[in-house]
Amino acid sequence: MTIEAVIEQKLLSAFSPIHLDVINESHQHNVAPGSESHFKVIIVTDDFIGERLIKRHRAINSLLSTELAEKIHALALHTYTKDEWDKYYADNTPLSPKCLGGGKKSS
Repeated sequence: MTIEAVIEQKLLSAFSPIHLDVINESHQHNVAPGSESHFKVIIVTDDFIGERLIKRHRAINSLLSTELAEKIHALALHTYTKDEWDKYYADNTPLSPKCLGGGKKSS
């Protein structure tokens, strides 16, 4: 099973999202072709109602702790309730930040 599929399966099971995109962005970075190390997750679930952003992110990071420790270099999280998604983001997919290569800053 691919890392992308594992992420998707775990998120679907844990959150029953209304909307879920798991996007492998590895091709946009200086990694080997076919790599699965950089991902963007857009998840919309009413499980996030009343939850601060940090708690939403911690829940996902905890769920994906094995993958983060062993396989994933970068994970951009975009977490919304249905109302937030409908009001602000449904027609505007958020962009991921540029990767600086594992903490190496460009000059």
